[in-house]
Amino acid sequence: MADLTQEEWTEELQNDKNAVVLDVRTEEEVDEGYIPNAINIDIYKGQGFLDEVEQLDKSKNYYVYCRSGKRSAQACMLMKQLGFENTNNLLGGFMEWEGEIVED
Repeated sequence: MADLTQEEWTEELQNDKNAVVLDVRTEEEVDEGYIPNAINIDIYKGQGFLDEVEQLDKSKNYYVYCRSGKRSAQACMLMKQLGFENTNNLLGGFMEWEGEIVED
């Protein structure tokens, strides 16, 4: 797992053809806005989170975020235990995100 600053995250994401953005926040949080093209799997689902993550392609590079960076760091560790090689945690999370946002 790599902890990436906003700048590193944005730069790596733009240059990564194998990238998947994963939002591990709750549905209510996602309703307030999210990073474009993000897949949402709520880490608070517990076993449901693990079951859904297990369906993802382990060969991809995952860019994981939550509200502040704590849940996403936890998600990256869980994903590593499930056999995911490349996970990147967004330091500061969505609260500090200055990039593009999609609002429903």
